[in-house]
Amino acid sequence: MAKQKTVYVCSNCGADSPKWLGKCPNCGSWNSYVEEVVVKEPAARSVARGGGLFEAGSARPTLLRDITAEGEQRLDLGDAELNRVLGGGLVRGSLVLIGGEPGIGKSTLVLQTVLRLKGLKTLYVSGEESSRQLKLRADRLSGDNPGCYVLCETNLEKILTQAANVAPDLMIIDSIQTIFTEMVESSPGSVSQVRECSALILKYAKESSVPVLLIGHINKEGSIAGPKVLEHIVDAVLQFEGDQHYMYRVLRSIKNRFGSTAELGIYEMRQDGLREVSNPSELLLTQNHEGLSGVAIAAAIEGIRPFLIETQALVSSAVYGTPQRGATGFDLRRMSMLLAVLEKRAGFKLVQKDVFLNIAGGLRVNDPAIDLAVISAVLSSSLDIAIEPGVCMTGEVGLSGEIRPVNRIEQRILEAEKLGFSRILIPAHNLKGFDTLRSKIQVVQVRKVEEAFRQLFG
Repeated sequence: MAKQKTVYVCSNCGADSPKWLGKCPNCGSWNSYVEEVVVKEPAARSVARGGGLFEAGSARPTLLRDITAEGEQRLDLGDAELNRVLGGGLVRGSLVLIGGEPGIGKSTLVLQTVLRLKGLKTLYVSGEESSRQLKLRADRLSGDNPGCYVLCETNLEKILTQAANVAPDLMIIDSIQTIFTEMVESSPGSVSQVRECSALILKYAKESSVPVLLIGHINKEGSIAGPKVLEHIVDAVLQFEGDQHYMYRVLRSIKNRFGSTAELGIYEMRQDGLREVSNPSELLLTQNHEGLSGVAIAAAIEGIRPFLIETQALVSSAVYGTPQRGATGFDLRRMSMLLAVLEKRAGFKLVQKDVFLNIAGGLRVNDPAIDLAVISAVLSSSLDIAIEPGVCMTGEVGLSGEIRPVNRIEQRILEAEKLGFSRILIPAHNLKGFDTLRSKIQVVQVRKVEEAFRQLFG
């Protein structure tokens, strides 16, 4: 009997090594190597089962000009937020991965979407829950789809056999870490199992034109559990974010071959499921901050959606020798840069001050246009002077203290006007082709942070 050959594989990036390594030389992660048993497979067998997406010999080179480009057929999922993040709906034959923390609402989102799809045959494969548990959740979500089939199975070969018998229009696998194939001799959730199962599911999706939704867990670093190759195999990666202590959830697109990766979907968690939030400003703005210092309203954009978000700051005297810096929903390094600009260019000493920053609603914003609101909130808290109600702002702050132009300024101004704001601060020379006389809101153009502070605090 031949001796079993083992190899050590990085669980983060999939790199292999003949011996165990403390640090992966490929991705730099520590203690990520796990032992896997290598099964030597004959080349004939590999070709017979189709090592790639299609059978060997079926593909032929084609001139690019001879290929007809037809519009992608998309399934309307009945969820405006999910459709927007996917780029207009679910493309037939696509493989979509939805990741998130345990208990964040991944299964609830998918099951709720499935129950709304009237007239579509769906197959829900659960490797973590029993059929009774799924039935209880479906009753709580108060939905009914007569064409929804439930299969509690973890063997991939049996799943694909049942999928061929049912011939669904949509298939859901919850979760990919619980599925295993008999071709690989390792436990479910291992690097080789996740990689092999994903490749076989992708082959099934492309050959049958059935879209497949994969639900995946995330590790403690916040990335999708399993090898990085999993994210390369799928067509779209959606991240379901949020704090379990908050009622709001954010669906963000990390990778999308059929749409934009800058889209954002916002949900509100309720007892009867997730509610779509069509107007994000309703949850990101509060009405009781009049007269309070350290609050500034920023006009931000995520994807194609403009919204106004509340930026809160607290500046206090440092109790200990080293001042503390904390930021929630904002990059801490960028906040340190803005504080340095505030001290160097505007002359405000914050060396012996604790500075805490919070983006309201538990949302993480990457738009650089909220820089002006961040430093305004910090200065407002430091001086203990409230910013006048009805004032919002947008602008990127440079290292020399200048306020740099931002994109899609018209949408930001119109959104602020729609929500009843009376004045908005924008970068100078950012208005090209926009008639300010037609808008009811007062548009103030500022060049440097000093001008913005004079407009806000006099």
